[in-house]
Amino acid sequence: MVKHIVLFTLKEGVDQEEAVKLMASVLDPLVGRIPGLLHLEVGQSFAGADVALYSEFESHRALENYADHPLHVQAKDCFWHLLGGRMAADYEC
Repeated sequence: MVKHIVLFTLKEGVDQEEAVKLMASVLDPLVGRIPGLLHLEVGQSFAGADVALYSEFESHRALENYADHPLHVQAKDCFWHLLGGRMAADYEC
């Protein structure tokens, strides 16, 4: 299993609570629709970032496929303009 963690900062003036709701509304439904994506959570971060994303994948290959999957790209298009920065970490367990 591969775990994927992303920390996002928002652009100045973007409402954190609204951004989290939007991101969760477009990313949560991807579970079960993108092969190998087992679990996904989006939450309001209270330290070091504005938004945290945690997800689990069957394999490294599944994570790679998720990155370019049309449904994931479409979801990102809904909120990417709100982001000021992003940092990701992946690990296998």
